Amino acid sequence: MATISILIIAVIIIVALAIFFTFVPIMLWISALAAGVKIGIFTLVGMRLRRVTPSRVVNPLIKAVKAGMQLSTNQLEGHYLAGGNVDRVVNALIAAHRANIELSFERCAAIDLAGRNVLEAVQMSVNPKVIETPFIAGVAMDGIEVKVKARITVRANIDRLVGGAGEETVIARVGEGIVSTLGSSDSHKKVLENPDLISQTVLSKGLDAGTAFEILSIDIADVDIGKNIGAHLQTEQAEADKNIAQAKAEERRAMAVAKEQEMKARVEEMRAKVVESEAEVPLAMAKALREGHIGVMDYMNYNNIKADTEMRHAVGDINQETKDDRKG
Repeated sequence: MATISILIIAVIIIVALAIFFTFVPIMLWISALAAGVKIGIFTLVGMRLRRVTPSRVVNPLIKAVKAGMQLSTNQLEGHYLAGGNVDRVVNALIAAHRANIELSFERCAAIDLAGRNVLEAVQMSVNPKVIETPFIAGVAMDGIEVKVKARITVRANIDRLVGGAGEETVIARVGEGIVSTLGSSDSHKKVLENPDLISQTVLSKGLDAGTAFEILSIDIADVDIGKNIGAHLQTEQAEADKNIAQAKAEERRAMAVAKEQEMKARVEEMRAKVVESEAEVPLAMAKALREGHIGVMDYMNYNNIKADTEMRHAVGDINQETKDDRKG
């Protein structure tokens, strides 16, 4: 029984020590003391109670102290609780300190909380970044399309990182400046002869205003000739004019056809009336004979005149056919 009791006590002691060392970061406290960072054990316990991972605060604090910077645990712990990246902020402060860039912890923390990569911004302040634009097309005054690719050398402006526009705005402004410069050029040949005029003109417009960057230079990487936009537009205009003319001609033709059909309908109507009138002639003649208005000799003379007229028409048709055959 005594042996069992001793084992139970030993297990309880081991479990208690495991819980104690898990809750109280003794090894982290020892590492901090060895690095010359004065921090109390109860401070680390308080971090546990405030649901702060002690290593996320103590390890960056050790780096800062070793780099010769004066930071407090309250500053780092407050930034951690605000949702910031403590390690990145400390690395940025160390990089700025080494490069003699004036950067306070408050500004660095604000930049980090704003969603900017403050370490990358400090590195970009020391080592400028080159942004390459896609091909930007513009049309010179002579109607020739010119495609330009530019390289923009920028340096991060730490004072404007919070609230400043990003790389997309810089590329858009440079593209707008290139298009404007190409559009004001008299000829595409001038652009090909002096492409640096584009960079000089665009750079003088102060395109970095309101952005998180400072434009150091704009270099033209490539210049290509595109389509002859002027000729293309003239061709399209001519094609449109031709289509309009064809449409108007078709409209006139349709009106002429409609008028011809109308005339034919009128002629047919008149012929129908003539036939109707001719059909009434024999009836009228018979009535006149019965009533004694005309005699038999008058009727015979009428028939002779009618036959003579028909013969003249027949002879005229034969003569016309003969003339047509001779011409053919």
